[in-house]
Amino acid sequence: MGATVLFDGVCNFCNSSVNFIIRRDREGYFRFAPLQSDIAADLLADKKFDRENVDSIVLIEDDEVFVYSTAALLIARKLDGNWPLLYAFIYIPAPIRDFFYRQFAKHRYKLFGKKDQCMIPTPAMRARFLSEEREMSNK
Repeated sequence: MGATVLFDGVCNFCNSSVNFIIRRDREGYFRFAPLQSDIAADLLADKKFDRENVDSIVLIEDDEVFVYSTAALLIARKLDGNWPLLYAFIYIPAPIRDFFYRQFAKHRYKLFGKKDQCMIPTPAMRARFLSEEREMSNK
C-alpha cells in the first residue's frame, strides 16, 4: 500500500527533502501532501492528531502516525542505497533523537529559507502527490 509523507509545504528544506525522497524511492512507496493542505487535515482527523503542534515531517504508515526523528528514520529505512543504515539510530531513545531533530527544525527557516506558498510539483512528480481530486475519486 505504501505510506504518506506530510511535509511543511513552505519550508525550502522540507521541499528539498521531498525531492530527495522521490529520487531515492524508485518503487514509489511514498506519497506526499503538504501539512497545510486539506488532505493532510483529512488524513489526520481520524487519528486524533493535532497538526497545529507539529510543523515538520509527519509519516502515516500502516494507519499509524509518526513524527520527528522517528518519521525521518522510518522514511530512510525505505530508501534506495545506503540510507536504510541510518535506521540504526532508532535504538537511541526518542527523547534524545527528538531533541536534536527539534533544534534543527526550529532553525530551518533561518538556515534554508521559506516560500510564500506550498511547492508545486513538476508534471513528472505530480503522480506522487495526493490531490483533492484523486482523494475524492478514491472514496
